Amino acid sequence: MEAIIIGIAKSAIRLATPYLYASIGETIGQLSGVLNLGVDGVMLMGAFSAFYTVLKTGNLWLGLLVAIVVGAIFGLLIAFINVTLKAEQGISGIGVYIFGLGLSSLLFSTMVGTVQTVSGFSPLSIPWLSNIPIVGEIFFHQNILVYGAFALIPLAWFILNKTPLGLSIRAVGQNPEAADSLGVSIVRIRYFTVVLGGMLSGIAGASLSIALLNVFQQNLTNGMGFIAVALVYFGAWRPATVLTGALLFSTVNAIQIWVQVHGINIPSDFTLMMPYIVTIVVLAAMAKRRIHPPAALNKPFERGE
Repeated sequence: MEAIIIGIAKSAIRLATPYLYASIGETIGQLSGVLNLGVDGVMLMGAFSAFYTVLKTGNLWLGLLVAIVVGAIFGLLIAFINVTLKAEQGISGIGVYIFGLGLSSLLFSTMVGTVQTVSGFSPLSIPWLSNIPIVGEIFFHQNILVYGAFALIPLAWFILNKTPLGLSIRAVGQNPEAADSLGVSIVRIRYFTVVLGGMLSGIAGASLSIALLNVFQQNLTNGMGFIAVALVYFGAWRPATVLTGALLFSTVNAIQIWVQVHGINIPSDFTLMMPYIVTIVVLAAMAKRRIHPPAALNKPFERGE
């Protein structure tokens, strides 16, 4: 029984990685007032670009860098549409998602063709800590992208709550008119947060294709980007609570995988539905909580209004 719990917990830590990168990036973007529903499409492009780079060069760090650059390009596109053109953010986000889904599938079918695997980031044991019974096996024998995802939580908290940059981001999302009157560039802050969110979504995709699964196939994310957006609401735009939500969903995924691998007599369709059932239940429960999103979320800024 102990081995089962350790195995599920270790998998849950690993599987939380893409959720954390994507949801923290989306949290920062939403705190500045920009909603991005195209996260899943950006993740898919990040996953493919990282996988293809590693497939052709064997260089994992180059693959990660390419995913970051691709994520930044998509972030610029999203910022241009939502901040400069002031498009309806929900609709434009769905458009970006469909674009990323279609483009990644097209590139995969034309440039790769069949499902192939690569050698991804290997587990990295942290000296001494990895030798702690149970805890060491679960937490300190993971790959570098897993450690990076969990280190992102306190870093994001510190930047958002203890730095002038974080104050500006939150001010732009709460009261852009007041922030503008104090000399804060609304456009610059929103471009920065959306591009940063795109970069983190690219890393989230890369964590799937060159660190967790070490493979790419069409629609690899299977809607994980939308769950990442839901985690932002679950976490009430706070990194620590987003972490809690990410661990909840990754644990559900880990249990689902364990059930399938061990051939437990539960319909496979039901186990595949589990993460999405949890998403619906959580969002329904959140609807009863008094959560106040950033006041300017999903609202284009016009000076003088």
